[in-house]
Amino acid sequence: MTHPRSVLLGAQAGGQVLPVCDHYSGVAARMKKSLQLQAELAEEFGACVFDVTLDCEDGAPVGAEAEHAALVAELLASADPSCRVGVRVHAVDHGAFAHDVATLVGAADRLPAFVMVPKIDTLEQVTVAVSALDAAGGQDVPLHVLLESPLAIHHAFDIAAHPRVQSLSFGLMDFVSAHGGAIPSSGMGVSGQFAHPLVVRAKLALASAAHAFGKVPSHCVVTEFRDADALRHAALKARNELGYTRMWSIHPDQIRTIVEAFAPTLDEVDEAAHIIDQAARHEWAPIQLAGKLHDRASYRFFWQILERAHQTGRALPMEIAHYFS
Repeated sequence: MTHPRSVLLGAQAGGQVLPVCDHYSGVAARMKKSLQLQAELAEEFGACVFDVTLDCEDGAPVGAEAEHAALVAELLASADPSCRVGVRVHAVDHGAFAHDVATLVGAADRLPAFVMVPKIDTLEQVTVAVSALDAAGGQDVPLHVLLESPLAIHHAFDIAAHPRVQSLSFGLMDFVSAHGGAIPSSGMGVSGQFAHPLVVRAKLALASAAHAFGKVPSHCVVTEFRDADALRHAALKARNELGYTRMWSIHPDQIRTIVEAFAPTLDEVDEAAHIIDQAARHEWAPIQLAGKLHDRASYRFFWQILERAHQTGRALPMEIAHYFS
């Protein structure tokens, strides 16, 4: 039987599929715990439901960047090979950037699943980052970029168009700070970031740019990490109203909440499974179900629900599960 990916995914595929949660950690003990938790949840859910990004930027003590990068390389090599582990390096104009890339790509025993580069403002900076990765032997390593300024948002479409960029993340705190007090501090909070027009506009622009080129838009952190209700509210708004398909976590307690918020409901999974099963039985020709017509345009939508269900550890009906075995 023809696999849905070979039939449905093309120019209008809706982008790449990545785990819905990207967990950041930079302190040695926390990085180790994050990798352990990642392996435990992968076994529990039957899929790698969140990425771990080992942080060489904010996680590195000033003056000890080289030592920290070496530690990250060791942890990367020791991680569960079935799980996705990326790294965040310093910005391209930082003195430690070249050493980060040389250590984590050029001399690494295991290549990272992706390299996150912060403070990307222009396409030219993306080119610099890609050239450094390629020179270090990382030609197949995807690039994730963090947009943290009004200038970055202005260039979001150009940045998203680069073929090596896999995901764009929004850097809320720096974005607000970059406005020199024009956005109040409430714009960094869990409610203000969904209310202030400049912040909402920037989030929408990033998501639109990402989807225009089939890339993954990743939503910013919620710093109120002990408020599960606030986090759930933010994750649902990011998913349902702003078009984000991935979100950052900065504390282990946030991971399950984010995964659950971005997961399809059981009803959505059942509906999607039924439609895709019937579509396959009819060789992907148009069909009628429950008084509604469906064709490949709607099949793509429902297949993407099933892809996300798999990425979030949802149980899939038997008629669909074989596509993911």
